[in-house]
Amino acid sequence: MNIYDALDHLPAKKKAYFTWKHDIRFKRDNGKKSKEQFLKEVQMQTLDSFIKWERTSQYKSLVMLLMESRIASDFEEIYKVVTDSAKKGEEKSIRLFLTLQSDIQKNAKLAAKTFDTVEDEQEEDDDLVLD
Repeated sequence: MNIYDALDHLPAKKKAYFTWKHDIRFKRDNGKKSKEQFLKEVQMQTLDSFIKWERTSQYKSLVMLLMESRIASDFEEIYKVVTDSAKKGEEKSIRLFLTLQSDIQKNAKLAAKTFDTVEDEQEEDDDLVLD
C-alpha cells in the first residue's frame, strides 16, 4: 500500500490535514495554504483534534508510508551522485555502485512481483460473465 491508497481510507478532514501538513499535493501552482486558510477550508477553529490524532498509531503509520515514498526519490539522487563519482574512477564510489546495483536488482524483482500480483487481481475481478 502506498501513501495515497492509505489516505483514501481516511475521513476527509484527516486526509486534508495530513496532505496539508506534509505538503502532499499534485497542484504545485499555488503556494502552501496558511494555517488559517486550512482551518477555514475544513471549517474548524483549531488544530487541537488533529494534534491529538498525531499521537495515534494510525497517524504514525501514515508517516512511515510517506517516508517510504520519499526514500525512492532520495535513493535516485544518491544513485546519480555515486554513478558520477564511479565514472570518474573513485574507488569507494565504484564499490558502492556495485553494492547499489545489487540492491537495485533485488528490489526490482520484488517490484515486479508486486505488479504481477496487481495484474492477477485485475484478471480475477474483470466482471466478465461467460455463458
